[in-house]
Amino acid sequence: MNGELLGNIPRIHTALAEWLACMVCVVQLPKRFRGPKLWAAAGGALVLMCAFLELTGGLPVGWFLPCIGVSALMMFGLLALCCRIPLKNAAYCCVRAFVVAEFAASLEWQLYSYYWSFAGNRQAADYLMRWVFLIGTYLAVFGLVYLLDTRRRNSDVALQDAQLTTGELWSSIAIGAAIYGLSNLSYVTENTPFSGQGVYEIFNIRTLVDLGGIAILYAYHVQLSELHARREVDALQNVLHAQYTQYQQSQESIEIINRKYHDLKHQIAVLRSEADTEKKNAYLDQMEEEIKAYEAQNKTGNQVLDTVLTSKSLYCQQHDISMTCVVDGTLVNFMDEMDLCTLFGNALDNAIESVEKVQDLEKRLIHLSVARQKGFVHIRLENTYVGDLKFEGDLPVTTKADSRNHGYGLKSIRQTAKKYGGSATVAAKGEWFELRVLLPLNE
Repeated sequence: MNGELLGNIPRIHTALAEWLACMVCVVQLPKRFRGPKLWAAAGGALVLMCAFLELTGGLPVGWFLPCIGVSALMMFGLLALCCRIPLKNAAYCCVRAFVVAEFAASLEWQLYSYYWSFAGNRQAADYLMRWVFLIGTYLAVFGLVYLLDTRRRNSDVALQDAQLTTGELWSSIAIGAAIYGLSNLSYVTENTPFSGQGVYEIFNIRTLVDLGGIAILYAYHVQLSELHARREVDALQNVLHAQYTQYQQSQESIEIINRKYHDLKHQIAVLRSEADTEKKNAYLDQMEEEIKAYEAQNKTGNQVLDTVLTSKSLYCQQHDISMTCVVDGTLVNFMDEMDLCTLFGNALDNAIESVEKVQDLEKRLIHLSVARQKGFVHIRLENTYVGDLKFEGDLPVTTKADSRNHGYGLKSIRQTAKKYGGSATVAAKGEWFELRVLLPLNE
């Protein structure tokens, strides 16, 4: 009887459930391509999944698990192909989609069997009613899953934005495998304390175990989302404090430099009045030129911004980077000191890191402007860059090897702008990378 029941749910129903579960994920995740290419890939996957399950429907029970493994791999392939997310995240989404698909297919066939097929209805409308039950059940199940995921994504940091760890992935796989094994145990053998004996009992076990599995995986998903949200907040706070600490150190260094070279100027004046030889004049001229190199002080009207810009200007001078600033610092006097350090420090650090990779010294260029634009402060930072930039969503992917602990600079800039009711956008045009920040002026 168990071998016969194995084929009770039409294979094409299962294939549609698996495809729809994947598509619910695809529409919510960052995509590799859109339009006709996306739908061509999705349509090709649907045909492949339906054909595979239909062709393997008559195989012996021993082929059951290998075929399920291939089905799961096809779901993973669809997610990895269409979505611009790490492979671990794609595998995690595949586990969730697989359990949801199992529940949808089981529930749909159980409802159809109880209300129509098992009730003795065998008229010509039987085939039509199968699809009525299928469409209605799948709309309800996948619609609810989509609404729950959308609500979760809008209320918290999206999990797809974070890199899952290997341990987190294997935990989700273990949960999914346990759910699938327990829900389908009766289809393999009746001789266990957890197997069902009758048709309805087997259906109930499968549907209810899958429903419980969805609840478990959703709870696990919520925990992972909150964990990664806390990690991101902690990382952003570390970036903020690092920038503020760097500002304080720069301020102390600049004060020492100011005192040092203020004294040197007086010494030079004394030397000029006491000695008039060409050799000493040449030496004094050289000293003055060296002093000018350290007079890269930016007087913007905001002391915190002056310190940040001076520190970065000195670094640029030492590393053959041409940095120009047209900045009205009074426009950002309303901002907190730490927020100023975070915004401008991170922006300039990212620009400097990018420009340092440019081999042509004449093309090592950074330009910063802060100006009033109607009722907004318009901050614009441009820098040259080399290579290809890859974007995830509207932010570039970090080029550092340790991507889990890097890439927070632009996120912290965006968070700071959002704090003041503003926005931050980035764009790449030709050989130039551009960061724009708009902050409303509260006048």
